[in-house]
Order: sequence, then C-alpha cells, then structure tokens
Amino acid sequence: MPEILKNDGIDRLIIKSTQEGLPVTARPYHVIAERIGVDVCTVMQRINTMQEAGIIRRIGVVPNHYKLGYRANGMTVWDIVDERISELGQEVGELDFVSHCYRRPRHLPEWPYNLFAMVHGYNRNTTEQYIDYIREILGDAVRSYDVLYSTRLLKKSGLRI
Repeated sequence: MPEILKNDGIDRLIIKSTQEGLPVTARPYHVIAERIGVDVCTVMQRINTMQEAGIIRRIGVVPNHYKLGYRANGMTVWDIVDERISELGQEVGELDFVSHCYRRPRHLPEWPYNLFAMVHGYNRNTTEQYIDYIREILGDAVRSYDVLYSTRLLKKSGLRI
C-alpha cells in the first residue's frame, strides 16, 4: 500500500502547515518538520509521495504582481481558430509578460473566446503594447479578442483544509 494511504495524519499536518505557503527560509522543510514534530526526511518523502500521487500538483512561487509594480493587469481573451490554438497558445504562454495562458471551451453565441492569457504591465500603455505584440503573433488565426482589466486585487489562495 502506498505510504500516502496510511491514514496516520502526517500528510494532513504537512498540507495544513504548507497551505499558506512554504516558510521563507533557506531550509523550509526543516521548519515544517519542527512545526509538526517529525524529522525532515519524513516531510520531504511525504511531499514527494503526495506529488507522485497527484495530491500536490506542484510547488512553485505565486508572485503578487501588484507588489512587484505591475498595475495594469489584463486577462486577454482570444477567439482563435481551433486548428492552431495549441501551437499559438504555447507561443503566447512563453512570453515573459504573460503569467498564465490556457485554452477554455467557447460558450456560443455569447462567449466565442477559447484562449486566455494574463498579461502584466507596469502601466496601461505598456500592457496595450504587449497585447498588440500578442495580436501580431496570433496573426490571421485571431477572429476577435477582448481585454478584461483587473480593477482590484483579490486574495489568491488554493484549497484549504
């Protein structure tokens, strides 16, 4: 039986201890181990096992773009011909000023957009230039697009247990 299925409560303690983020220190797993009363090897092995099992999808940095000075953040939505969306979505997603890019189903006739890309700029003018650049990349594969600008910063968080 995989270690993850041994209902001993350690995995839950690790998740609860990390769901607000990893400690900002050179040795975050040591801090977690101390918090929950187990050795650091156990913490690291359990996190690895939970990742392999798909319980933890990824460990990564979630920047606060507003605190970094990006004040003109816009979710661009694009109606892209289906035959090219994978190729073009990959290209847009690799741009430095795009934090995430993904395909979504259309909801016709009200919502024809199938490619979403979050664009970050220090000001509206810069963001508009970035959007124009994306438009050039997408070329004639674009049928229409729109930009939904952020009007306020919402608290971002994942699932909490």
